[in-house]
Amino acid sequence: MRKKASSTAFVVCAGNTGYPASLEFRKIYEVIPDPPAALVNQVRIADESGEDYLYPQELFVPVELPPSTAEALALSVSSPAE
Repeated sequence: MRKKASSTAFVVCAGNTGYPASLEFRKIYEVIPDPPAALVNQVRIADESGEDYLYPQELFVPVELPPSTAEALALSVSSPAE
C-alpha cells in the first residue's frame, strides 16, 4: 500500500470560480493521472459528485503529504468508510 500512496499525487483547491458546486475551496483532492489532459493544463480529479472530471490546473496547488497521510487519503478515496 505504501507504493500506491507514494506514487499518488494530491492537490489543494485554491479557487473554485465557475465550479462552486463541484469543488470545495481548500479541500485536498487526489489527482487521477491523465497525461493528455496535463498537456493542455488540465487536471483530472474526482469532485464532490464522486465522478472524475477535468478542471483547469490553475485552480489547484500541488501538495506533498507525509507518507502516512497520503496513504490514509488514498485509502479513503478508493474505499470510503460507510
